[in-house]
Amino acid sequence: MPPKAKYTREEIIETALNIVAEKGKSALNARDLGAALGTSTRPVFTAFKNMSELIEEVKKAAMKRFESYSRNEPGVPAFKSVGMQMISFATNEPKLFQVLYMSERTQTGDFDDLFSELGDTAGYCIECIMRDYSLNQEEANFLFRSLWIYTFGIGVLIASKVCRYEEEVVSDMLTRQFMSVMGLVKSGRALSPLSEVLPAPPAPPKK
Repeated sequence: MPPKAKYTREEIIETALNIVAEKGKSALNARDLGAALGTSTRPVFTAFKNMSELIEEVKKAAMKRFESYSRNEPGVPAFKSVGMQMISFATNEPKLFQVLYMSERTQTGDFDDLFSELGDTAGYCIECIMRDYSLNQEEANFLFRSLWIYTFGIGVLIASKVCRYEEEVVSDMLTRQFMSVMGLVKSGRALSPLSEVLPAPPAPPKK
């Protein structure tokens, strides 16, 4: 019979999550995890086949922590609240943001693969956009992708400590970007091929 686990999987995952949140993914190893639990490495490998399996569970736990940042503020559109949630998470939990969104992948996918990893978040946002702004599914999907990539970029800058933004500044940036993309959607040109925007030719010299 396999040895009885001294610690539950949940306890080990929570301790591992706290290590990653404080020091980053590279700091997670069986020896230090065992020390944080006050034991040897044996309980870790009793509960998990290997460290890869544990890391996958840590990512799931990190996503749950990300979802806990969700907030619905009066007067703030639900879609924008999700964007501010991502920025708040990048600010307060930069190491976990890096694990979820900045880790190198074993295989490069496309945007559909990326958005499928967001779980219910993408579907929720698209439903809110369709409901609140009277857009069809294709238009709402275009708007969500455009704004999510923009918000993601800000989150990466914050989580990697390249720069720091005040919350009100980010809120204003997201509103302006939303208005810009919405204007393109409402013009009917968002889903159509666009010609290159070329600079105007210089005016002829005055005689």
